[in-house]
Amino acid sequence: MQNLPDKLYTVDSIVLLEQIAINQFGIPAYALMKRAGEAVFNVIKKKYPQCKNILVLCGAGNNAGDGYVVARLAKQAAYNVCVISLIDAETLKNEALLAYQDWLSVDDNVVGANNVTDKVLINDADIIVDALLGTGLKREVTGEWAQWVNAVNDSIKPVISVDIPSGLIADTGVISAHAIEADVTVSFIGLKQGMFTAQGKDVCGEILFNDLAVPAEVYLQVECDTRLIKEIDYSLLPIRKASSHKGCFGHVLIVGGNVGMPGAVILSAKAALRTGAGLVTIITVSDNLVAISNAVPEAMVRVCDIGSLAEVFTASFVNSVTHIAIGMGLGTGLGEDDWSFAVLRYCASLNKPMLVDADALNLLAQQNITIQSPLVVTPHPGEAARLLSQETSLSSVDIQRNRFDAVKKLHQLFNNSESCVVVLKGSGTLIFDGQTIKVCSLGNAAMAAPGMGDVLSGIIIALLAQGITHEVAHSIKISSSDAVQLGVCLHASAAQFVIKGKTRGLLASDVINALPNILQ
Repeated sequence: MQNLPDKLYTVDSIVLLEQIAINQFGIPAYALMKRAGEAVFNVIKKKYPQCKNILVLCGAGNNAGDGYVVARLAKQAAYNVCVISLIDAETLKNEALLAYQDWLSVDDNVVGANNVTDKVLINDADIIVDALLGTGLKREVTGEWAQWVNAVNDSIKPVISVDIPSGLIADTGVISAHAIEADVTVSFIGLKQGMFTAQGKDVCGEILFNDLAVPAEVYLQVECDTRLIKEIDYSLLPIRKASSHKGCFGHVLIVGGNVGMPGAVILSAKAALRTGAGLVTIITVSDNLVAISNAVPEAMVRVCDIGSLAEVFTASFVNSVTHIAIGMGLGTGLGEDDWSFAVLRYCASLNKPMLVDADALNLLAQQNITIQSPLVVTPHPGEAARLLSQETSLSSVDIQRNRFDAVKKLHQLFNNSESCVVVLKGSGTLIFDGQTIKVCSLGNAAMAAPGMGDVLSGIIIALLAQGITHEVAHSIKISSSDAVQLGVCLHASAAQFVIKGKTRGLLASDVINALPNILQ
């Protein structure tokens, strides 16, 4: 198997890659199918050396053809192989039919799904090969197909999915009613973008890749604007010079913490300081002054109400601020006399690079506020739904149905800004700068905890502030998109450092405390 490449493709792009390999480079389609089956069989031998009994579940199309190749190779290697077909295998076409016929040359037994007891066959198997439904799935998995998927999932037998787990929509990462929960997925020619976001991470297990010896020249002919982020790119982190000082690394203003909600800005400020922001000031309501000052003594705190905005945001203070993060615990009052709305509108008028999160996003969905300065927005699916609900009411479920489409629409929503980067949070966080979608594969379910978004905002705004040009501070300047990518990866990696593969028990403050172990 090969290292996972960084390009992610749609189904249409994968088909185009295959056609170029076949038509321009003279690789027979059946040769590609045999290479795919061999790749899966090699994984079985390497990862499951004690396996003797293999159950291969075949459906229709090329995915079934790959399964028949696996079955034939295993039979020829003296494994005990049982093949189940959920269709009349004689109706297969083209290369899939050839693969079926080659299977018949070594074993003329294919069991029809209606004629067997699934639990008996599953119990007899050491491993199950899922070749039911491939990347072309457009319908819901129902009836007999769903019964087999659920029977496999209910078993404790290891499962290898061919190209993609059956029932997972390759372009979106959505489960089509039912999907195989694979232990290993062996993906061919190009990685499918839906495997790394939404529900894709729930069902793919360990993802392995094989390009089937498709020439590199083929990939040059197909555009790809989606990238997989697998690790922290430390080259994006500006190197600090010994002669630098705190004034070299930006002055971050964190605005939020309405009455009774100081925790969010505390987390953001701590994260920003841990990530290396030179100066951090928090603007909040007076009720929170003592709590915030005690929790973050390294940060400066200013309090204000609607009537004292101009008094707090003095010209000298505003000039010293390089970046603003707003929204954490801000509150979402509807009236124009509400503090949260007033302070958001005021900050938007300052023409400073901004990160907008949480309640500020909800306010933007309710009020007509234009932000023209460089902008980063960091919605979770619920906030994304509210932002995009101006014409049609949407829910977080609607966003999750196609996260790639949603992140592009969110970017279009903020096209008045000088530049914009959108972070659509969730499993497989998406980052879009108007050109390239980046998908972060780091992190795990333990991050589904309160305050995680506040920490992420603090990390990102600190990196943006440190990316400013200053000769004394460092020798490189990173783009907003790169700073956001770095922030998302640092956030997820710090969580992984703490939790070490567990899926619960993680606090947002744990991530902050782990940052020194991750940063360089």
